[in-house]
Amino acid sequence: MSELVSEPSTLTVSDTRPAPNTFAALRDQLADAAVAFAGVPGAAGDILAGMIDDVDRALAERLEIFPVCHHSPASGLAMVRRLREKQPAVIYLELCEDMRPLLDELRNCRLPVALQAFATDTEGFPAEWAPLSVVAPITESSAEYQAIAYALDTPGVELVLVDRSTDHVFHWAPKESASAEAPADEEKPEDDGLHGSAVGIEIGDLRPRFAELEEHLLHHGKVRHWSEWWDQYVEQPLADADYDTYRQVMVMIGSLFRRLRRGSTAEDEDRERYMWTRMREHLSANDIDPARALYICGAAHAASPVEQFGIDSDAPFEISPRSATTWHYGLIPSSHSAIEAQFGLAGGAVSIAAATWAKGLRRGKVQSFRLEGQQGAKKRAKKPLVPTEPENEVADRLSGFLSRPPVLDPLDEAELLEWSVDIVRLARRNGYLASTADAIAIFETSILLAGLRNRARPTPYDFQDAAVTCIEKDRVPGRRDVRRLCEILLGGDRIGQVGYAALPPLARDVLDRLEPLGLDLSKRTLQRALLDLKTNPHLRPCSDLLWLLRRLLPQDALRPIMGSRGLGETSIQESWDIGLGKYQRSLVELGYEGVSVEQVLEQRLRRAVTAPDATAAVALAAVEDALVYLKSVRLADELGNRAVELLAAERTVDDAPVVLRRIRVLLNYFRSTEGGLPSWCERFVTAGYAHYCTLLPTAFAAEETDPSQVAAMLGFLFGMENLALSLGCDHTQLELAVLQSHPEAPAKVALLWAARFQLGLLTMSDLRTRCDTMLSNPLVLPTVPQYVSGFVQAIDPAPALKPFVVELLSKAFGTLPDTVLLPWLPKLITTLKDQTADLIPNLVREAARTFPGSLPAVDAFTPPWSTEFTTAATPLVAAPRGPVTDLLAAHPATCDALAALLGIEGNWQESGPTGNRETTDLLTRFPATAAALAAQLAG
Repeated sequence: MSELVSEPSTLTVSDTRPAPNTFAALRDQLADAAVAFAGVPGAAGDILAGMIDDVDRALAERLEIFPVCHHSPASGLAMVRRLREKQPAVIYLELCEDMRPLLDELRNCRLPVALQAFATDTEGFPAEWAPLSVVAPITESSAEYQAIAYALDTPGVELVLVDRSTDHVFHWAPKESASAEAPADEEKPEDDGLHGSAVGIEIGDLRPRFAELEEHLLHHGKVRHWSEWWDQYVEQPLADADYDTYRQVMVMIGSLFRRLRRGSTAEDEDRERYMWTRMREHLSANDIDPARALYICGAAHAASPVEQFGIDSDAPFEISPRSATTWHYGLIPSSHSAIEAQFGLAGGAVSIAAATWAKGLRRGKVQSFRLEGQQGAKKRAKKPLVPTEPENEVADRLSGFLSRPPVLDPLDEAELLEWSVDIVRLARRNGYLASTADAIAIFETSILLAGLRNRARPTPYDFQDAAVTCIEKDRVPGRRDVRRLCEILLGGDRIGQVGYAALPPLARDVLDRLEPLGLDLSKRTLQRALLDLKTNPHLRPCSDLLWLLRRLLPQDALRPIMGSRGLGETSIQESWDIGLGKYQRSLVELGYEGVSVEQVLEQRLRRAVTAPDATAAVALAAVEDALVYLKSVRLADELGNRAVELLAAERTVDDAPVVLRRIRVLLNYFRSTEGGLPSWCERFVTAGYAHYCTLLPTAFAAEETDPSQVAAMLGFLFGMENLALSLGCDHTQLELAVLQSHPEAPAKVALLWAARFQLGLLTMSDLRTRCDTMLSNPLVLPTVPQYVSGFVQAIDPAPALKPFVVELLSKAFGTLPDTVLLPWLPKLITTLKDQTADLIPNLVREAARTFPGSLPAVDAFTPPWSTEFTTAATPLVAAPRGPVTDLLAAHPATCDALAALLGIEGNWQESGPTGNRETTDLLTRFPATAAALAAQLAG
């Protein structure tokens, strides 16, 4: 197996089946070798003999089996030759049978693309699996694409997909591992996101699931990864091999890896039973001659041990019904790097395979198949099918292939020299200080590395290692390192694109509606769109659609540079960076959810508020989105009613800050509209008032409740109390909730003091006394930052506390010694930064109003809270009599309560005579005006 090399040979007619005991000599030879190697017959002999039996069985089947490997240029070249030679009338292809309608849309695409099946609403599968996505990448060099192009463009040829449906992919998947298809934290290539987290379907997974075997092959083959081993020992020898040799070798390799595979093979065997059952049903129903059919499958499935193998088998197999999940199908763009990342191939492996494919076509003068309508496809005459020739007995090509020494491929100096010069030129463009000397060094080093690895000519991997050795320095000057530059040089990361005609209706509608922008949205580069909505009001629908797509697509697909969209906001000018071409996959998947983006958003909003984990905050966000993006009052009312239900059913206050912020925005918006507050807003306020009053004592006492959540609850209760009371709520409920609260955390204690102050249960003088006592107690000083944090957060529910918070901080900085203040500062700063970032600006503005604004005034500044006010030092002036003073004197209780709330102490003044001293002084000094007025009135 380590020397899978063969010499080129001419094509032969190969509609053949092996004669009896064709491989008997090879079987005996391998059995003797196993005994000589192990000393006694055992597992090694059984494996080697079993491999030959598998080859014999696969080639003896009346339905011709074509074994392939996924994205293998050797398989693609053999497929092209075989199709032109045999010209089958029916092709059975190992691919999910429900993806058949997608194949006709490949004409409108630029490869590589991926067939996709997508489901958002899943039934019969675990909820954590959603959304379900299956992709099958297609490249031009893949054998399956050559078969598809031949079948769709050749009259009279039928293409039948026989693999299990996409629903069975998840139905048969292990429940514990199906949701963990790809590691979450690995660094991925730039375009790996083209497939997302979809499950990949490939035809022919030829990689040993036996770590020791793979490690052994890599070590003795002197290669770094599996892709390089496969290219060196399978692809290159089989690229020019005749069909019989290719077929026998591929079946043997598939049999070897299947027999050495660790773990369960139940899923693979079910797939094989499924495919053979479908093929027998189709052959029988349509009365098809098996000699005119071709079965294309992975090499590991070519010689299956299941009892349903072969069209002559009568073993039954019951195909389980599909689940009730609704699947959507479409085409998404793919790329070489996305395929490599999904199927665990080495970086650049698919690009190198594409270059090998192109080189094989030129060297063999073979014309590949390409669907008419695709870019670069040439029209070819549609010829009728030629009947197949009679079958001949196949010869044993496998013995000669395994025993023949490797054929040395001569060095192509011109090709290697071109690579060396081009990589130096490319490296200089990317910031490397490369020169002609580096090109010479790369040329010689490539030949040296190939010699050390027992290769007659350097492979692309040898050239890549040589370029890294000779050019790579201590750091990478640009975005791409030398290894990535070699991948670009040898083929590049070719990225496919789905054509306009193959897009779902939603995607086509989006492109049509954005056509007034005058941009080519199929480009993968960012494009700048400038919208002057005042001068060009006809661009307003484009602006609305861009904001809607911004809400639905990934953030990098559409980036607003200038302009904003919110409740009541209207931009005059906007600037956008649009990259829809790069995120075509996301746009296609939107088409699986509806026929327009407005419908998709409406469905998502409804699903969000009806989900099991929906909260009132989520529902309020959905209301805001319905008003901003859809301008639908009807939908906003429906979602708002759901928000009221969710709020009443909540048992925690985790989302209280978000609820407070969103309901304030919505109330301000509705108050500015002509219709005023809708009924659901009124019910939300009343339900929230009762809800938070009920949970307030528990939130104060619970350790898991954050002080910011308690502050948000108080902000809701105090900020919306007037509206709640006007709608029938009882203020006594809030007072009782505050009186029943007994927190222990310092920040929550400060919030409770602020709430009592706001309710009039605590005067300012009492609050100042408590804080002064706290600052003078050495045992309490370490917790002062938490108290300050609580008071700062209390600014929102109790705005009157802003001067007091400034006073408290000033006293702390002015009175505490350095031994206490300096260790306290880091904790204070981190506390304010983590918990009160939104409230600090209010505190700074209050400090700016309190302290002087110039440096000279600081020396003469006296803090207002340090001034001693005494009633004896202030002369009392008798208040003049009048309606106001008479009313206050008759009902003093109101003034006494207000003075106590504000912390003002004093006595009632005696009322003097009616009059105003300033007015009488003015009339006495200037009597002329009064005399003239009196004379005018008397006359």
